[in-house]
Amino acid sequence: MPPASTSSSSPSSATAVLEPPARVEAPLVLDTEPPRTLRFRDHFALWMNLGVSLIGFTTAATVLGAKGSELSLAAAVTAIVAGTVVGTAMLGVAALIGARTGAPAMATLRGLFGTRLSYVPTVLNIVQCIGWGVYELLTIALGAQTVVGTEGYRWLFVVLAGAITTALTIWPLGAIAVLRRFVAVAVAVAMVYFTVQLGRNGVADPGAGNWHGFLRATDAMIAVSISFVPLAADYTRHSRTPRSAFWGSFSGYTVAQVWCYVLGLMALLQADGDPERIFDSFLGVWAGWLFLLVLVLRETDQSFANVYSTAMSIHNLLPKVDRRLLTGGTGALITVLALQITAFTDSYYAFLGLIGSVFVPMFAVLAVDYFLGAGRRGWDLSDGAPSRWLMLLPWALGFAVYQLIAPTAVAGWWTDFWTSAQELLHFTPQEWTSASLFGFLVPALATWALTPFTRGRAAADAR
Repeated sequence: MPPASTSSSSPSSATAVLEPPARVEAPLVLDTEPPRTLRFRDHFALWMNLGVSLIGFTTAATVLGAKGSELSLAAAVTAIVAGTVVGTAMLGVAALIGARTGAPAMATLRGLFGTRLSYVPTVLNIVQCIGWGVYELLTIALGAQTVVGTEGYRWLFVVLAGAITTALTIWPLGAIAVLRRFVAVAVAVAMVYFTVQLGRNGVADPGAGNWHGFLRATDAMIAVSISFVPLAADYTRHSRTPRSAFWGSFSGYTVAQVWCYVLGLMALLQADGDPERIFDSFLGVWAGWLFLLVLVLRETDQSFANVYSTAMSIHNLLPKVDRRLLTGGTGALITVLALQITAFTDSYYAFLGLIGSVFVPMFAVLAVDYFLGAGRRGWDLSDGAPSRWLMLLPWALGFAVYQLIAPTAVAGWWTDFWTSAQELLHFTPQEWTSASLFGFLVPALATWALTPFTRGRAAADAR
């Protein structure tokens, strides 16, 4: 953990380039200075691997649109590129803040909200990471069953995936080194192979000339990229320089996610637009099972990120507990849950989406306050950082704007509430009203407007 007060204008500890001791690993408790071992290539490899996922292939259908009203291929690819670049730019800024402060993602929120208030988003992030961790184990098990060609042994694949995931989180910096040296190369080879093989079969264009729904598809891609914002600093706190953290995460994730979703579109269109048959496209090419197996095994880096970031979030609540106990316990928990859950319901997907909508406006408040507000003079990241209640206002405003534009279908009463609010305000969402973009811009402007007061208040608290 960095000193109690960190400054964005003089991140000397973050930019110092020192040779790390041999076999150095991440700290076991929160108040230990993190080793600065990660270079640009480490960040690039880590985020390139996180940008490719089996879920990304299957959710390419959300970009293409409903059957009968599909986007044109040009519009879908443009939405993938535009949404990824915008969302990953936000990811890169979160990564940069982590590199400058040296603090895990949820611990940086002590500077924004104060220590006690930071517990609210911390708990939400813990729930989100555990949920996605379980989902990843289920996805890995399903992928393994597809490759092996059996509907049995699901429990075995879940247990193996959970064990590998937990082992990776015990030695996180070592895991990132393995990703850079070996896994990233294997994934790149598999992606090139599938791109060439599927490309040889040709790609249909079911929605030729149709751009209606382009912004909706772009919004979906922004949301996917932003989903990693609450996790970014957990890894970039180990960066040698803020520059390498930003450009490594931005370039690695952008290249990988664009490639993943475009390849997913190709496979989807060759499966007649049916997401449930998308892996048939991969298995339909020569030796496809082998390269799909590479991607299935690689999926453990997604579950690794969710389990490790769960532990880093818990560290904000329990800073003295050994990290290895937290990651081991979390790994065991998601494995047990994955053994009990056969499938996720639509309501749970909506719940995870609701939590995600919390972090878009929160990141806007975080970025503006860090670069233009109190963060310019140094945030207080200590255990006793005073509560900054006023910072909750733009966050809540951004959340309300997000839900007003795109109510999350978490429950009937919740959707009805926001639909009634739309009617009361005589507001009808249009194609150009992006929930992610407006959910970011409104709280960002509100935070900027409050900056003269909040910056002076933070300085007074520091004195």
